[in-house]
Amino acid sequence: MDFYLLHTTYPILFLSVFARQLCLPVPAILFLVSGGALAGVGRLSLIWILLVSTVGCLLADMLWFEAGRRLGKRVLRLLCALTADPGHCVRQSKTTFARNGLPLLLIAKFVPGLDGVTPPLAGMSGSSRVEFLIYDTGGSTIWASTYIGAGFLFAAELDKVAHYISVAADALILVLGVPLLFLFVWKLLQLVRMIRLLRPLHIAPQQLMDRLNAGEKIIVIDLLRFEDDPQDSSVIPGAVRADPQRMRQGRRIVMPKDLDLVLYCGSKNSFVSARAALAMRKHGIRRIHVLQGGLAAWKALGFPLSTELADPNAEMKRLGIQIFPAPWSLRYAQATSDSDPPNARSAERSP
Repeated sequence: MDFYLLHTTYPILFLSVFARQLCLPVPAILFLVSGGALAGVGRLSLIWILLVSTVGCLLADMLWFEAGRRLGKRVLRLLCALTADPGHCVRQSKTTFARNGLPLLLIAKFVPGLDGVTPPLAGMSGSSRVEFLIYDTGGSTIWASTYIGAGFLFAAELDKVAHYISVAADALILVLGVPLLFLFVWKLLQLVRMIRLLRPLHIAPQQLMDRLNAGEKIIVIDLLRFEDDPQDSSVIPGAVRADPQRMRQGRRIVMPKDLDLVLYCGSKNSFVSARAALAMRKHGIRRIHVLQGGLAAWKALGFPLSTELADPNAEMKRLGIQIFPAPWSLRYAQATSDSDPPNARSAERSP
């Protein structure tokens, strides 16, 4: 199969690289290797191949950069949405970029996953367009020239190169492409199912406010820290902060029958809250709701906010919530309160 050698042209190289940088499943690397091989036998210009490939990278990356500047964390959440743990993906990406800065663009294209999130992170960080273009041009040139050079070095054995490219393409499709396609379809079906199941679980901000004012038994769970890592952010008064990843783990949670649980996060589509809600329903919790529109909708209506979070152990004890096995902090608190005399710990500190 000589598909890539036969169809590699300057426009195809540009489009394939551009599409790849937009995170579309296009085998741009194979086209770059083919372009290098064709340049080695004089059918294409090496300089033009490198030029159109670099320009394709820059244009796509610039789109992500501008999206990051204008839309902020929403772009990052979109790119991490189909990962196993979107919150961890967001945090890890931000930590890696914060540690390395714009020079990360020089190697990001060689690291799967990091390539897609680095341009929007650069936009979110407030980097100037000139600085971004300088580093991204360097990274794009290094990445493109690596694969073009590989094809160029083996140009003398063009027939073998065609064979190797074909074998590599078939292997990539079988080993990576097919499983990734099934994974993507499966994740997409899960997302559709999740949206359908969550429709009856939504609670409007006004409805939640009315029920809180009426003194109904409701525990509000804040998921902001683990979605966006905010520092000193405002929260709904009385909310308890929890980790959605741990909430999805196999702990058994026993709640009073008259207690409702409301989850909220920072995104308007409540994606993080939705995943946590469905996981908790699998643990047998039925009276669970997702705040429609998240914290942004609550703020938009001018409802009260607080900078203080409620103590989770105290709230669980007050509302009669039990977790089996209990978190370490709760087990320790219960053990010390049950076993120690009232003044035991103060007595231990006394001389």
